[in-house]
Amino acid sequence: MVLSNEQLERYSRNIILKGVGSRGQKKLLQSRVLIIGAGGLGAPAAMYLAAAGVGTIGIADADKVELSNLQRQIIHTTGNLGKEKTDSAKETIRNLNPDVNVITYPFYLNSSNILDIVRVYDFIIDGTDNFDTKFLINDACLISEKPFCYAGILQFQGQLMTYVPGKGPCYRCIFKEPPSVNSVPSCRQAGVIGAIAGVIGSLQAMEAIKYLLGNGELLTGYLLTYDALKTEFRKVKLPEHKEHLHTPIIKLTDYNTNYCRTTPQI
Repeated sequence: MVLSNEQLERYSRNIILKGVGSRGQKKLLQSRVLIIGAGGLGAPAAMYLAAAGVGTIGIADADKVELSNLQRQIIHTTGNLGKEKTDSAKETIRNLNPDVNVITYPFYLNSSNILDIVRVYDFIIDGTDNFDTKFLINDACLISEKPFCYAGILQFQGQLMTYVPGKGPCYRCIFKEPPSVNSVPSCRQAGVIGAIAGVIGSLQAMEAIKYLLGNGELLTGYLLTYDALKTEFRKVKLPEHKEHLHTPIIKLTDYNTNYCRTTPQI
């Protein structure tokens, strides 16, 4: 693969980095990342991955753009109200970087379709705030042996962790099972400051980039938390549940619903 003159200029700030170079940039252009949820987390993650030159980005989301989304979902605009979020995200990404091939999945992900989608990507970003879907993503990635970055945000706080097959605990190792319905407030109920989504979603993009480049330390085995009001990050070492890590998941479950929403108002 030979970088064009336009690409050399577009990605010049990447290429001069010791940890990237032209070889790393080519890796990014040949990589595939799936973002599940084109909301508060998926929006900044998608835009930074596209700007970095990740060659193929998948966007999975079944919702349409609503006015209340625009406070934090920066990939969408007022002009795209009522449009499918996947189409809105694709439009923004293509305007930002025409190098990027955007594949859209404008439907609900569930146990019957997620494996076929996940398997064709190099890295998965969980941009949802639905516990059912988070466990579904975790289990699908374990079965498919795919790395993924989980994140969650609420009010002025956020957290994330990265799972790489064979390295450290997964989401289920830490959180066990989805909580009962309505036991944990959603962003719709408790609120969320938009900038927290930008911070955590950007960190998810960084985790993907580090993995694709094979450079740096990932959040495998750690949970990173951020309290915006205190301007405080904490990196917490996670326990490894050996008995779970050696019990492979062989069947997907849709839990409390007949389908799993990809991004209910995050």
